[in-house]
Order: sequence, then C-alpha cells, then structure tokens
Amino acid sequence: MTDGSWTTLISIAVTLLFMLGVPVFLVIGYWVIGMSFVLGLPLINTGSALADVFTDGFALLAMPLFILTGDLINRSGIARRLSDFAYACLGWLRGGLAMASLGACGLFAAISGSNSATTATIGSMLHPEMVKGGYDERFSAATAAAGGTVGIIIPPSIIFIVYGFLLNLPISELFVAGIIPGAMMVGAMMLVAFMICKRNGWGYLIPLQLNRIMKTAIGAWLGFFAIGLVLWGIYTGKFSPTEAAGVTVGFCIVVGFISLPVYRLMGSPSEDRPYTERNMSEYLVVQGFTPVELPSITMRSAQIAGVLAPLIAVSVMMQQILSVLGAQEIIGDFVRGMGGYYAVLFTSMAIVFVAGMVLESLPVTIILAPILAPVAHSVGVDPVQFGVIFLVGASIGFITPPYGLNLYVASGVTGVPYLKLLRYTVPYLLSLFVVWIMIALLPFLTSILIP
Repeated sequence: MTDGSWTTLISIAVTLLFMLGVPVFLVIGYWVIGMSFVLGLPLINTGSALADVFTDGFALLAMPLFILTGDLINRSGIARRLSDFAYACLGWLRGGLAMASLGACGLFAAISGSNSATTATIGSMLHPEMVKGGYDERFSAATAAAGGTVGIIIPPSIIFIVYGFLLNLPISELFVAGIIPGAMMVGAMMLVAFMICKRNGWGYLIPLQLNRIMKTAIGAWLGFFAIGLVLWGIYTGKFSPTEAAGVTVGFCIVVGFISLPVYRLMGSPSEDRPYTERNMSEYLVVQGFTPVELPSITMRSAQIAGVLAPLIAVSVMMQQILSVLGAQEIIGDFVRGMGGYYAVLFTSMAIVFVAGMVLESLPVTIILAPILAPVAHSVGVDPVQFGVIFLVGASIGFITPPYGLNLYVASGVTGVPYLKLLRYTVPYLLSLFVVWIMIALLPFLTSILIP
C-alpha cells in the first residue's frame, strides 16, 4: 500500500474511534503514532518532542495554576458570593436570576480561566435556584452552558496562554484584548435571557435595594479583590501570566482558610428556600476549607491538568505531522485564495466554527491557529485581534452540537438530558454570532485597552 493509502486508512480508523467515544487524547495519539510509522519517523523523536512542549514552555506553567484557582474559588465560597451579588443587582428585572447566572459566569471566568469549570460551578449552584424560582429546567441548564463560553475569553484564560505560546504573542496583550469582547458576550446573552423570560413570564422579582446590593458586595469583596489583583498585575506588567496565576492561587488558599471562621459569623443560607424568599442575612454562604482538605483539592486540579497536558502535547505533534504532509500549505493556500481581507477573515472564521463543532477548543487551537493566523496576518489582520476572533469562535463551539462540551457538562451537573438543552441554546448561539461578527468588523474592540 502507498503512503497515501495508509494515511487515509489510519485517518478513517481514528475517526471511527472518535465516533465510538474514545477520548480525544487517545484518538490524536493513535493518529500521531500511526503516521510516525508511515512517514518513517523514529518514536524516540516523538517522545522527545512531547517532552519539549513543556520543558521549553514557561507560559504553560500557568495552565495548572489557573485550573487550581478555579477549584479553590469554588471551595472558598468566592464563586457563590459573586453570584449573590449579581442577583442582588439584577433580581428586580424579569429573568433576573438567569441574567445573574450569566453575570456570575463572567465574574467567575475573570478568576478561573476555564469554560468547563465555569459551567460546572455556576450550573451546580444556580440551576436548582432557578428551578425553585419558576424557570424551565431546560432553559436554566442551557443558560449555565452558554454562560460558560466566556470562560476562555475573559482573562485570565487557559486557551489564551496556549495560543500565545504557539504564536509567540504577548499573553498579557491577549488577556487585555479579551476584556471587552468577553463583556460583550455576557451582555448579549443577558439580553437574550431577559427577552425569553419576559415572553414566558419566568422568574420572581425582588425589589432593587441598595442595602441588599451593599451587603452582598461586602460579602463578595474577596472575589472582586482577586479579579482586580489578576487584571492589575497583568495590565501593569507587574506579573507575567504565570506569576499572576501563582499569586492568585496563594490568595485563594488564604481566603479558603479564613472563610470558615469569618463568614460563619455573617450568617448561613437556607438552601431549601429560593433566593427570592430569603432574608438578606441568608445570602452569605459559609464555605471554605481547612489545611487538611487542601491536598484533595490540589489532587483534583492535578487530575484535570493531567488530562489537558498530554492533549496539548499530542496536538502539537499532530500539527507537526500535518506540516510534514503539507496540510498547512494546502489549507493556507485555500484560505489565501479566497481573496482580500474580509474574504480571508470570514473563511478562517468558518473553518474555526466547523472545527469547533467536532473538536474541543484545545486541539482546534493547536492544529488550526498556526495555519490560519499567518494567513490572516498576511492580509493585514492584527495578530492579537485575530487571536481573540479565533478563540471567540472556538468558545462558540462549546455549545454547538454534536460536540458541545459545555452542553455535556451542564447536562451532567443539572441532570437535564443533553438533547433537551439544544432548543434553548439556539438563541444564545445567535447572540454570540452577532458579537463574533462585531469583533471581526471593529478592530478597536480588541485594541483599545492594550497599553
């Protein structure tokens, strides 16, 4: 058999494995090993290349630290107090709790940098509250899934770190460039939630009370401080993204240790009653952890990092093999042949969207970004702006079937079947598409905050 026949056969085989539910890491790994034999590449080179991905990439050290940050802010109670504050601000509007869920996703994303962690945390906390408050359970679960899409756009972002590492771009600039697009995504989804809830009459209204807002803001001040610490350090150049991740982990550990004794004095919630029926003294959730619990929290984060790290490594190897096969030139020539600035830009966006429908954002980024970014730059697209455009498109894939990782996460934490989420996901998808196009057409949205 010719090399082309072997390549086709191996590709079909791993595609079938993917359709049968084999983890993406193994699917890509099998393809990399099979193609190494076809191309005559020694496996020892494969092993050294996998190791070089991490030994040569200081920026990637931020990834496990931000994963740990997400778990720490959940266990420390910061995430819940941020959602309490969001509801106090928005609960007077129809669909206020749904909008508060989306706002809480944005606030949580500003510390954790993960889409799935955002969906899982906010979904597990606020989905029961929304159901108690009269919202349709399918809509509630879809809201959590959609809100999680901003997890990789609002800084700090794990995928921005990977993108900057691959394209040799300043990660701090990518972080800052994602602030306004991330806020726009949250705002657009809030508008959709308001319109749906107003049409269906969902949700109870609470009065807009300054003392309620102030009390929940005081309860959430540690969360605001953590957000400000990360953004200040990166924006001013005091911290690199990796250093910022380390500082945030340390801060969250301290918060977790002091939360139990401090917040127990401020009242505990009545979990059997919805938000709308609670007294203000019941909004502050007593959470935290002891030094004895810290190793188990760290182990859980390490397990997640242990899944992502090999996926990054084999995806880099896949990208290298595709380069040997000439795939980069083929795709690059195809996109370049579409014409000028906007033709190349929108063709690239279409490719990212289609890839995001069937792959997780990490392999999409590692495989396609080194191919599409140089082509976009050659027609005048700013590299940082294209990075944001690329990753907003990848984030939309989190709620786009058939893959839709956030849909699976939301289904898992809420108990709502995957297929039942899709109906209420469509309006959120449309709003995100509008924001995506605006980011592509208006470059200043990504550049205005960059110092």
